[in-house]
Amino acid sequence: MFVGTLRLDLLLGDVHSLKAKRSVVRPIVAELARFGVSAAEAGAQDLHRRAVIGVAIVAADARHCREVLDSCERAVMGHPEVDLLSAQRRILRPEDDLDPFDVVHDD
Repeated sequence: MFVGTLRLDLLLGDVHSLKAKRSVVRPIVAELARFGVSAAEAGAQDLHRRAVIGVAIVAADARHCREVLDSCERAVMGHPEVDLLSAQRRILRPEDDLDPFDVVHDD
């Protein structure tokens, strides 16, 4: 089992309110979900012109993770109303055992 993650940092175009921001971000997140991934706005929620979208996939092989994450990144780049500032990708392999103290807890 492989887990792939993608963090997309976006600069939004002519957006002047959080309501307008939602109208741009929500359709992008919905589009990403069609790739069989989990996607959500995961940062910069209080900024009008910035958004961070997190994407995750679980797959049987790393190649499939990479292909799907590539497709997600291309889909976001195809939206003229946003500029992709950065994309950070990570593929976790079965041998990448996490230390139990690395787990984040909401206290």
